[in-house]
Amino acid sequence: MELIDEIDKKLLRLLQQDAKLTTKELAAQSGLTLSPVYERIKRLEELGFIKQYVAVLNKSLLGQPITTFCQVSMRYHDKAFIDKFEEEIQKLEEVQECYHMAGQVDFLLKIHVGSLNEYHDFVKYKLSQIENIGVLNSTFVLKEIKHNLGYYIP
Repeated sequence: MELIDEIDKKLLRLLQQDAKLTTKELAAQSGLTLSPVYERIKRLEELGFIKQYVAVLNKSLLGQPITTFCQVSMRYHDKAFIDKFEEEIQKLEEVQECYHMAGQVDFLLKIHVGSLNEYHDFVKYKLSQIENIGVLNSTFVLKEIKHNLGYYIP
């Protein structure tokens, strides 16, 4: 992997805070001129350090204030069942994040819905319809204490 320098890291930190910063604003805050900033950002995109630019939306205003973490344990652990589960999870728009885990559970899902009734219907009519699920364990967020979308850049 090609290394990045302190200026690249500063640009990444700035973009994590506000992806709408213009090249001119990035140049002013990084001490560079426009052309090097543009070239560095382009290079960081090409190297894959910057995967995409997105708007972070307010889940409550979108009518999805309930955040649930669902632990999924599979009955059988062969490749075909795991691949099928991963394929089916991609289709469920309520699932914001899915991680294949090591330990007592096989998958951890982060799910956003509008109400507990909506979550009940999601589990009953969508999630539980995926073949090979053995156990579902749901926990509900009472209060979000910290939600940082950026990564720590040393």
